[in-house]
Amino acid sequence: MFSGERRSMTTAVSRKRADQHLYHHPPSADDIERIGRQVLAELPEIFRRYVRDVVIAVEDFPDDATLRGLGLESPFDLLGLYHGVPVGHGSSLALPRQDVDIIYLYRRPLLDYWCETGEPLAAIVRNTLIHEIGHHFGFSDDDMEEIEFGED
Repeated sequence: MFSGERRSMTTAVSRKRADQHLYHHPPSADDIERIGRQVLAELPEIFRRYVRDVVIAVEDFPDDATLRGLGLESPFDLLGLYHGVPVGHGSSLALPRQDVDIIYLYRRPLLDYWCETGEPLAAIVRNTLIHEIGHHFGFSDDDMEEIEFGED
């Protein structure tokens, strides 16, 4: 999820009370992964069956190659990223895959956004993860914006 999407994200996350007071230290990668796993567990079964093998990886920032590849100037411009072959895009004739589908959640940009907005961290992680799951299902950013906000 790119920073340009961060503006629209505030309308999509929960309007619940800020939760910064619940943490005595900045949430760790393990804390964010736990939230992500909880989000996956709460998905309807029809979606869970397709994301069972998707790995959630939490890193502080995207690497330089990812930033360059996406044309981003700041590592704070990316909250999450899907890496893999979207559902239905693989070939039954292809060799078995050696890699796995991964959804990266970037801890520092997520925490920065959390502090900027005062939105609950779980709601921000949930929205980011669901956005990246949309990519797993083959939706583009434009597709998801149209689904979420309707046509302009």
